[in-house]
Amino acid sequence: MGIKENPASTLTLDATPESFFFELVRNAVDRQKIRIQPETEFYVVKLLKRFIFSDALYSRSSDGSLTEQPIAFMYKEALEAEASPEQKVLFQNVGDISLFKAGFFSESLSRANLDINYYIGMGGAAYHHAAQRSEEKHFRSLFSELADQFGRCVNILSEVSEVTTPTRTEQDLLRLYEIWNNTGSERLARTLSKTGILVDNGTPTQTSPRKKQ
Repeated sequence: MGIKENPASTLTLDATPESFFFELVRNAVDRQKIRIQPETEFYVVKLLKRFIFSDALYSRSSDGSLTEQPIAFMYKEALEAEASPEQKVLFQNVGDISLFKAGFFSESLSRANLDINYYIGMGGAAYHHAAQRSEEKHFRSLFSELADQFGRCVNILSEVSEVTTPTRTEQDLLRLYEIWNNTGSERLARTLSKTGILVDNGTPTQTSPRKKQ
């Protein structure tokens, strides 16, 4: 189970999507020593499958084309929805999209000069609202943990993204440093250290990356 390389040197999945992503998520949780419910781990796995194998990140316009709706507009729509069940679904979707983008596309957000902390704030608040509007105890617990552990879940998805797209150029490393400088992520500090870029004990600074001598 996992990734294998075929004779044409392209990567293929030697597992079902769920088992493939579960292995990556479980490894990230163990490596980062994160304590979350098994249900939350499974939710992150389902999230990966949902967004990677579908157009769920986008909305379909009246002419049938796919468009990317800003998170702020989606959050506003959820706030203005009349029925609590409808609000729960809309807030859940805002949380899901924010989590996936902040985690799986953190480098792309940095490249586009978008603040990852904005997605973390919006996504955490959205899951909190979803928890408040959930009638079942199971979902209240799930969404509450996703809200409270949003930053850690972002780190889990970031590690999955790193494992599945491992190629790093100098520009990629500079973007990783910028993200680390904004978030203080210990995972990114370890990643940068492995490439020869020194950081000060996981504490962000405003200096440029220093190469090992």
